[in-house]
Amino acid sequence: MNSVRAANRRPRRVSRPRPVQQQQQERNNAAAAAGDRDDDVPADMVAEESGPGAQNSPYQLRRKTLLPKRTACPTKSSMEGASTSATENFGHRAKRARVSGKSQDLSAPAEQYLQEKLPDEVVLKIFSYLLEQDLCRAACVCKRFSELANDPILWKRLYMEVFEYTRPMMHPEPGKFYQINPEEYEHPNPWKESFQQLYKGAHVKPGFAEHFYSNPTRYKGRENMLYYDTIEDALGGVQEAHFDGLIFVHSGIYTDEWIYIESPITMIGAAPGKVADKVIIENTRDSTFVFMEGSEDAYVGYMTIRFNPDDKSAQHHNAHHCLEITVNCSPIIDHCIIRSTCTVGSAVCVSGQGACPTIKHCNISDCENVGLYITDHAQGIYEDNEISNNALAGIWVKNHGNPIIRRNHIHHGRDVGVFTFDHGMGYFESCNIHRNRIAGFEVKAYANPTVVRCEIHHGQTGGIYVHEKGRGQFIENKIYANNFAGVWITSNSDPTIRGNAIFNGNQGGVYIFGDGRGLIEGNDIYGNALAGIQIRTNSCPIVRHNKIHDGQHGGIYVHEKGQGVIEENEVYSNTLAGVWVTTGSTPVLRRNRIHSGKQVGVYFYDNGHGVLEDNDIYNHMYSGVQIRTGSNPKIRRNKIWGGQNGGILVYNSGLGFIEDNEIFDNAMAGVWIKTDSNPTLRRNKIHDGRDGGICIFNGGRGLLEENDIFRNAQAGVLISTNSHPVLRKNRIFDGFAAGIEITNHATATLEGNQIFNNRFGGLFLASGVNVTMKDNKIMNNQDAIEKAVSRGQCLYKISSYTSYPMHDFYRCHTCNTTDRNAICVNCIKKCHQGHDVEFIRHDRFFCDCGAGTLSNPCTLAGEPTHDTDTLYDSAPPIESNTLQHN
Repeated sequence: MNSVRAANRRPRRVSRPRPVQQQQQERNNAAAAAGDRDDDVPADMVAEESGPGAQNSPYQLRRKTLLPKRTACPTKSSMEGASTSATENFGHRAKRARVSGKSQDLSAPAEQYLQEKLPDEVVLKIFSYLLEQDLCRAACVCKRFSELANDPILWKRLYMEVFEYTRPMMHPEPGKFYQINPEEYEHPNPWKESFQQLYKGAHVKPGFAEHFYSNPTRYKGRENMLYYDTIEDALGGVQEAHFDGLIFVHSGIYTDEWIYIESPITMIGAAPGKVADKVIIENTRDSTFVFMEGSEDAYVGYMTIRFNPDDKSAQHHNAHHCLEITVNCSPIIDHCIIRSTCTVGSAVCVSGQGACPTIKHCNISDCENVGLYITDHAQGIYEDNEISNNALAGIWVKNHGNPIIRRNHIHHGRDVGVFTFDHGMGYFESCNIHRNRIAGFEVKAYANPTVVRCEIHHGQTGGIYVHEKGRGQFIENKIYANNFAGVWITSNSDPTIRGNAIFNGNQGGVYIFGDGRGLIEGNDIYGNALAGIQIRTNSCPIVRHNKIHDGQHGGIYVHEKGQGVIEENEVYSNTLAGVWVTTGSTPVLRRNRIHSGKQVGVYFYDNGHGVLEDNDIYNHMYSGVQIRTGSNPKIRRNKIWGGQNGGILVYNSGLGFIEDNEIFDNAMAGVWIKTDSNPTLRRNKIHDGRDGGICIFNGGRGLLEENDIFRNAQAGVLISTNSHPVLRKNRIFDGFAAGIEITNHATATLEGNQIFNNRFGGLFLASGVNVTMKDNKIMNNQDAIEKAVSRGQCLYKISSYTSYPMHDFYRCHTCNTTDRNAICVNCIKKCHQGHDVEFIRHDRFFCDCGAGTLSNPCTLAGEPTHDTDTLYDSAPPIESNTLQHN
């Protein structure tokens, strides 16, 4: 406790010696006063008062040797005269001269009564009639008085009488004000602490100044307080020596005052309750506040500032604002409500080199023009403001304006949320921008803002709109639930979109069109109603390191001559194709992981071109890659596996160069070529398929050159139904069925191929097939079909119903077999001996007799199966119905 008291003591004061005449006059005054009280005051108190030291006080109570803790007066300097010479020595009081025992006995009861026994309620009642300086003097009498004079209720009454605040307004340092809840404040008496911080100031309180100055006795001790009827008068008092620039503007509406601030004044509203609602400053003709050079450290806070002209659309009001901050000044605007009913200009205008205000905790809303306008190289810090329901943009940044805008809430605008244009810049951090009628954030005409960790959502059109050569860096934002695309980039704009979450849009995630560019990097794009990224009309962005997933549409959609470099993205679990390329587009897709889609992995159609290289494409419900209708991509060095409908499907006149890929573990053929398609396949490894390696049918063509085709469950290459490919220098080996099978009136050119170690055999040609062959090597095949025939076995024994060995097959008229049934030669000889049988042709089939599907059981095979269909071709692939969703 002693250390706390020592820390709170005021510096010692040294009194000046008084003239003898003055001392004698004081003694006479004291004696006269004592004589006047002889009838009312007890004799022992009178005796004590006439003793030594009586000249110091009219009561002259005995004081303890050690003085109690001194509580601070309202300010360090304004009340230095509150202590008399009797309290000059703050550590110890000088010893009294000895007096008779009788005199001491007489004084003891009065001292005890006043200092110790008078009830607290009575002392507090007496103290309640004192002003702040007298209360500080009373606190210097003794420890008990110090404690009682520090009562928060006493100081709250004094505080509210002077400042009107219903919560203490703390002012710990220049330019910083904030209100606190007394119950939560660490200081035992925040009312007194705030009183001390705010004591030396001028007050604008219309009608009170005359009362104050006409009652000097009533307000004795408040000589340092100044009262004015108008703000203009208070600003004129800045030149007075005792005025430190602090102005309190009390409750009321102040209209059409000319407030031009050219000095570092502090102006703050003073009112009960919500201060800013009750202190209103408005102008109908000119800017309400104008800050000019010289106001570098000015402060305006806790008030409503309005510009409310009679002619709201007059063009000369373009230069009029609620707040106008000009060159080379940096005021602080704090906790203000800012409103403008003018339909031109802006509510707040910060303009010019060196204009660098701090605007914080303000509400700039319901204005009929732009909310905050920063232009002409102006800067500033704008934090924790509410900007909403403005007729034009919530914030404009133009002409090299470069503000720092943090934690602002910008919402429900009747136009765009933030608009940067004409070389505007700025740093925007942790803002919440939502439900604006147009885009949440618009960038145009060489503007280049940096937008970091903002939330941009529920825009009635898009989230971010960058156009007409706009730029900008958009980093680690959350962009979601916008009615149109989360990000639009168009007309030669080139922003950086990095590390954002772009999700749940009512249309697409990122939409790049009309010669747009940009770097789209490291974003998480998911759950959007249309494509995660859409590139069209000659746009050429760089798209890399993104996650594009769980979209209700496709992942990446490149169309209408779209371009771009799309690399190292992860595209997965989208409802339609992972990547679409169409209508003359030529993107480069490199090192992406495209997987787990609900349709196709990569889909080229309607003259879609481009390069697809070094990608992992796997686990799609349809094919890994589809190429159709004139599309001619270059597909190189990809790994394509796990497709439920095959690896690559080329159909409907599709083309393409398919080179150096690894295509494996697909549920159907590794590569399908059909319906007049004519791709080139070179140096691919097509292996371990759960169906065939390459299947060509329905007029399919193509050049198959230097491929390795091995370990597939069905034929390494199946050529069917009027197809005519060229197979040159391929190696087809280790298959679990035939090496090459050609059926259904197909033809082929086979040159220099090596066909070896296939289970059923090397090359099988159905009836009526003519093949051009040259320099092929068919060797070391297992020839399981011929061996089974020679051993008299049913061919179903080696094929089951999953494979289709090629051999002679028959029909039994006696057993009423249909066109869909086939019987192998050994079953004809054994099971149908003596029946009316017919040779059909040499072709692919499995034996229905051995399968147990005929009326008579097979005597050569094992347990029957319930499969009743004989298939003469591999199951056809499922074509993408993506186009149905366009």
